[in-house]
Amino acid sequence: MLLRDSFKTAVHGLRHAKVRSLLTMLGIVIGIASVILLMSIGSSAQSLILDQVRGIGSDLVFIVPGATKGSRFSSPPSAQGIIIKTLTERDADALRREQSLLAVAPEVRGQTKVVYQNNDLTVTFGGVTHEFFIVRNLELSSGRTFTETDVRSFNHVAVIGSKLAETLFGSQTAVDKTIRVKNLSIRVIGVLDEEGLGPMGVDQDNMVLLPLSVAQKQLLGIDYYNLVTAQANSAYTAEFAQGRIVSVLRQNHRITDPDKDDFTVQTQEDALSLLGDITSIMTVFLTSIAFISLVVGGIGIMNIMLVSVVERTKEIGLRKALGATNGDILQQFLLESMLLTFLGGVIGILIGAFFVTLAYLILSNTLATGWAFSLPPSAIGLAVTVSTLTGVVFGLYPARKASRKDPIEALRYE
Repeated sequence: MLLRDSFKTAVHGLRHAKVRSLLTMLGIVIGIASVILLMSIGSSAQSLILDQVRGIGSDLVFIVPGATKGSRFSSPPSAQGIIIKTLTERDADALRREQSLLAVAPEVRGQTKVVYQNNDLTVTFGGVTHEFFIVRNLELSSGRTFTETDVRSFNHVAVIGSKLAETLFGSQTAVDKTIRVKNLSIRVIGVLDEEGLGPMGVDQDNMVLLPLSVAQKQLLGIDYYNLVTAQANSAYTAEFAQGRIVSVLRQNHRITDPDKDDFTVQTQEDALSLLGDITSIMTVFLTSIAFISLVVGGIGIMNIMLVSVVERTKEIGLRKALGATNGDILQQFLLESMLLTFLGGVIGILIGAFFVTLAYLILSNTLATGWAFSLPPSAIGLAVTVSTLTGVVFGLYPARKASRKDPIEALRYE
């Protein structure tokens, strides 16, 4: 029997039992739509996260207290809540003398209550210097940033995030308003533009920035830094600056064995690479869960095809009596199974694309950071390939069973 004739026979067999065919395809449709949706959302989330990190600047180098041990996915102890006191003012002064660095911005962080009239909320605060705004490329929607005088004179002033300003003051002007931060009266001198997430996952739109001296000495009572951000000089690469920072800190801390470093130095590219790996792993994990529904759908197809073989036993016997070979019967039933999964895959892709578009419309209107539309061609190609392979794998056993039936016994079957 020609392949064309087998194809026509398979189509006729599926059209003869339309409801059963549609119900059989349902598992494949759901599985493929889930794969498309999850891969698309994973790709969009990855682009969103990486774009936000890139927006901070490609020439930045981050110095965190505590050494990273183990795999590249390990985080420094300080990022796990362990107090590390190895970065001090002496280190920042030494780094400022390094020619490969344009600016050095130490900072401390903590959480505290911010009160204005009847509004009372807990936020993250940062103690920073005037270099911080330059290094992080932060823009203000109103007011001004700190000066070196503000830091040296312990001036009780603050620059706050855009969302925090809206929460505390509503439509009122935030500049020159006085808020209470812990037990200090602080005057707001500036409001940031919308900035989104910063390094270490800090929401910069909901934080209070204070002079480093005020936050470090009067709020936290410490003499060390939680983070130092350095900007590489344009004449040098970030990787070269990273190497120089390591050398300066080792000399400052009298470290001769690299395995005993008490700090971690990372460039922006290091952070991007790590984030890219993490989001890719999460996408693969979520997609693999969606593939479970494909397996379930494939098992459903196998069961339905086995039932179909039993119901069409007499038809199989008649075809064999008229000269059809085992290969012809195998080809016919295998084509039916592949057609079911292929059509289910196409429908699943269309439904998945619809929900991807719907998710984009909802998330792009609800997230201030913006959500990019993403429908990766790899997801469509993978969906079509997997759905067709599912038809082959789960349709092969019923097809072989049909092809091996004895024609005489099949014709006598009632």
